[in-house]
Amino acid sequence: MKERIYVCHTFYHVYVACLKEFHILHQMQNWNGNEKNASGNKNYGKAGDGSGAAGRATLVLSKMSNKFGSMVDRARECGLFEEVIEFDEKVDTFFPELAPLRTNTGSLPKNMINRIKFCKRFAQLQEPYIPVDFTQYKDIYVFCDSDPIGYYLNYKKIRYHALEDGLNCIKYGDTARFDNNGHFKFKAWLASTGLIFIQNGYGRYCIDMEVNDIGILDYPCKKYVELPRESLVEELTQADKNLMLQLFIENMDELQKQLDEGKDRPRVLILSEPLCELDVRERIFRDLVNEYGKVDGRDAVVMIKQHPRDYLDYNKLFPDQIILAGTFPMEMLNFIEGLRFNRLVSVYTVVDSIKFVDEKLFLGDDFMDKYEAPEIHRINEQIK
Repeated sequence: MKERIYVCHTFYHVYVACLKEFHILHQMQNWNGNEKNASGNKNYGKAGDGSGAAGRATLVLSKMSNKFGSMVDRARECGLFEEVIEFDEKVDTFFPELAPLRTNTGSLPKNMINRIKFCKRFAQLQEPYIPVDFTQYKDIYVFCDSDPIGYYLNYKKIRYHALEDGLNCIKYGDTARFDNNGHFKFKAWLASTGLIFIQNGYGRYCIDMEVNDIGILDYPCKKYVELPRESLVEELTQADKNLMLQLFIENMDELQKQLDEGKDRPRVLILSEPLCELDVRERIFRDLVNEYGKVDGRDAVVMIKQHPRDYLDYNKLFPDQIILAGTFPMEMLNFIEGLRFNRLVSVYTVVDSIKFVDEKLFLGDDFMDKYEAPEIHRINEQIK
């Protein structure tokens, strides 16, 4: 029986998986006063010191919605994970036969019958693409179990731990309730029997749902468990942070050169996001540069941190701004000593964990109302 497996869909997921692995590593070191694992026969070394942190977890990287690129090789080489596997996860639209089962019949009973069939058939079609035998792991951790992997584990009756997709993301978009808007309690009951699947703690075989802060969530779920991310970050040694920088940053020298630009001027960081259609998205970020690109009346050096799933060509469209790659989570910037920005601007990305800025601006729904119909993005207001 193997120890742990993490199913990740984004760079942020990998970041949290690393935090959890370092937490376990430090617990093992402290438990018996040395650097052996619980079985006493393997030296973990000090993470990031060159001796290798010999991990005992498997890292699964889904290719469905994120391009992990060269990070896959660095993850295999960093020593924090025993095994790193890519997962060719398939969305439901990949299988045309599922389309009729997603059609709204106008009848709740008929819709539920179709949904029961959909959940089972989708999992069966997904099975050939599953890269590991999940039954061989003691603990299974799944980020964003709304993705096909959740359906598969539910169908196979395999118990797992769910983790929030992004920091405090349920507060700003309770997708379990929104995706099942109308008769939610009935649908949640069906999910508890295993007949249908609902993500984020409502599935029968979900053991618990790990979130950063239960206190800020509007709707309770009996399976929510709280593990503040900040408590995990505080445990990191500088060696741990260095290992994570090596894992996520493909070219540290190039990034450092970008970050050193304009240190004698005000500096503003804008977080890109995959919002709206590409032409509207370009207009949004041009407006953000124009509106927030000055600090105390002075022109600032503006940097745009590209989101991994935002494929707008910022380098071409914003030649006067510095574009930071989308191939690492923004939390990595916390680990770069001496880094400081005057202002950080985000539309929907939660910036609570960012420490290197003087002013944080979270724009949210009121800002987006100017660019698209409010009912498109005001998800929580539509939950019944």
